[in-house]
Amino acid sequence: MRKHYDFSEARRGAVLSSTGKTRITIMLDDDVLSHFRRRGEQLGVGYQTLVNDALRQSLSGKKAASRNARPVTIGELRRILREELKAS
Repeated sequence: MRKHYDFSEARRGAVLSSTGKTRITIMLDDDVLSHFRRRGEQLGVGYQTLVNDALRQSLSGKKAASRNARPVTIGELRRILREELKAS
């Protein structure tokens, strides 16, 4: 290890820039952030990826199946089963 390093031409910031992504600062409610962090831990992905997915889904206006799709409720399941049993 050297005793002296020359940082006179050094620049601050990331070593490699991300193509197609921009670093921003955003304020989120604590409960929203906690939800995405918990969900990210469960799925093994970063919470920022989940936030990005939710924003992208909102932009497209579709409820596409994704990592954070809402589960089917018991009421919905019962309704579907009744319809299927009635049809057969």
